[in-house]
Amino acid sequence: METIQEQEQEQSTAMPRIGDEAPKFKAVTTQGDINFLDDYAGKWVILFSHPADFTPVCTSEFITFAHLENKFEKANCKLVGLSIDGLYSHIAWLRTIKEKIEFNGMKNVEVKFPLIEDITMEVAKKYGMVQPNESKTQAVRAVFFIDPNGIVRAIIYYPLSLGRNFDEIYRALLAMQTADAFDVATPADWNPGDDVIVSPAGSCGVAEERMTSTDELDCKDWFFCTKKLDKDEVLSTILKK
Repeated sequence: METIQEQEQEQSTAMPRIGDEAPKFKAVTTQGDINFLDDYAGKWVILFSHPADFTPVCTSEFITFAHLENKFEKANCKLVGLSIDGLYSHIAWLRTIKEKIEFNGMKNVEVKFPLIEDITMEVAKKYGMVQPNESKTQAVRAVFFIDPNGIVRAIIYYPLSLGRNFDEIYRALLAMQTADAFDVATPADWNPGDDVIVSPAGSCGVAEERMTSTDELDCKDWFFCTKKLDKDEVLSTILKK
């Protein structure tokens, strides 16, 4: 029989999985109240957590996210941050970032996307952002990619000590959008303009046809076929004009 402590640990580490509907919630943020996900219907959302306000790694991340916000916006993606600090702490920290902090040549950066107050850890527990073996009182650096239908499409978790790679976060977003728009898959290290992968053949006849065809497919073997996908075509399809 589970103890209360074990039950609490399970609740704090439970998380939606890829393909699940993202949990909905209402919250107070630095940009006013939000109704998640209803307020973001039809858009991609990156929901990310950070351990605490007024910490150096988090500060570097928020400056970077804020600097890139317009880039994500062009990809039809909204940013929503979360920590289990209070609203007034959030406001004071974001003001300090704008007025005093410079990082990688970025300064006077104003964070305009919402930062959720989650003192009760209600949202953090819904998303499994608190990992007790890492910290019982702070949310780890979680990143949830949620598509326009409210489905969790990808999840990245980082330990408290490791700052996120924002090039990879943006690349992953574009790769998933490209896969949806063109019915393809993307290989390792893919970026717009690189060849994409065509789904494996579903029958022997199709496999043989692919191997002997001279059309746009480049098949190394029956199960590994790629094709070119023009960078401009990709970007004009998935990015806002």
